[in-house]
Amino acid sequence: MKKTLAKTPPLGWNSWDCFGAAVNERQLRENADYMAKYLKPYGWEYIVCDIQWYEPNAKSNDYNNFTELNMDGYGRLMPAENRFPSAAGGKGFEEIADYCHSLGLKFGIHIMRGVPRGAVHANLPIKGSKSTCRDIAHHFSVCSWNTDMYGCKNCAAAQEYYDSIFELYASWGVDFIKCDDICVTEFRRWDNPYSADYEIEMIRKAIDGCGRDMVLSLSPGPASVKNAAHLSKNANMWRMTGDFWDDWGKLHDMFDRCKEWQGYVKSGNWPDCDMLPLGRLAKNAPCHGAANRFTKFTKPEQITMMTLWGIFRSPLMFGGNMPENDDWTLSLLTNEEFLKMHRASHGAYEYLRNEKKGRGTVVWVSNGKNCKYAALFNTDDKERSVSADLSEILMPGTAYKAYDIWEKSDAGEFAGKLKARVSPHGVRLFKITEK
Repeated sequence: MKKTLAKTPPLGWNSWDCFGAAVNERQLRENADYMAKYLKPYGWEYIVCDIQWYEPNAKSNDYNNFTELNMDGYGRLMPAENRFPSAAGGKGFEEIADYCHSLGLKFGIHIMRGVPRGAVHANLPIKGSKSTCRDIAHHFSVCSWNTDMYGCKNCAAAQEYYDSIFELYASWGVDFIKCDDICVTEFRRWDNPYSADYEIEMIRKAIDGCGRDMVLSLSPGPASVKNAAHLSKNANMWRMTGDFWDDWGKLHDMFDRCKEWQGYVKSGNWPDCDMLPLGRLAKNAPCHGAANRFTKFTKPEQITMMTLWGIFRSPLMFGGNMPENDDWTLSLLTNEEFLKMHRASHGAYEYLRNEKKGRGTVVWVSNGKNCKYAALFNTDDKERSVSADLSEILMPGTAYKAYDIWEKSDAGEFAGKLKARVSPHGVRLFKITEK
């Protein structure tokens, strides 16, 4: 049975948006230092090392097909020592995890489902099993965008392999697992990838038996609502979308994704809007834009993203290189009223939507302790007035006052209809209380 972890949506940092496949130990430690100094007091805690940490030759966001991977004698991937020097001598991520823990933070890693192809080809033994890696490989269950792994067969030996890798991760002190190529629901070749649901269950069982609590996040998306019960039973987070980047079209699409999943958000189970591509991105190579850039989102778009993720209560995983944050970016991550809403509100839903050809207004509302929240979004490319009759959620005949969470200022009193001028692709987020 899934342990009750992530009672509130996780807050952290993931290395992918800024370092791609080539993140190294120094960069992990620098971002951990920044989080401990500036963000930990606000609830941020996870430092997550994304994909290819086991590849010595990774240099950018690209994957090197059928490349050398570092692994032990049981086919378990190990950090590349040229990138993570503290992993030498078989220590894996133990020292980096210990460092994060010493700062009061938690440490996570990305994994791909399945077993490394190199371990299969070498017919390496599975720790604690009479079987080998070749015995468990499902040779037709492969990732379409990364050549590192075979999926696993549905068999007892595959469970033994998963048990062995999570035993290893527990010994390192890992607190968070992002498992990839496991929850998308689109047709590929021989079957639907979510037929790997048994691999999700194997991972769940391996985590529960490893002796250490670990938050489980599943990627990529879009996950399907039809699998919501299975996802909720086995995971703490699952992606509602493919990789999200700093593009208005992708951000606008998230209104649909959030509406689809709005009834499934609950403690320990968080539909995931994906990372926040803010601050300094793509440091090693061009990726969805120029290399070594600051986010392409305008400031109003950045606030729109934060607000939608926040009122929906998606996990917040910052994607930029934190030591290069400017004051503006830091202010988005440390707004106390916003974080209170994200942590403790409930029942968020799309209240109204009035758009033509993707331009117009969208309003989301949610409930707080002795308050309501209302987000008035402008999806047009010009400034406009956005209004919402909130009489459906407010007491009739009662006077209310609004507080603008991002402006950090009182926005006046109103009876039932809330109205505000909103920037292009922007939002006004209000906390509403009785007068």
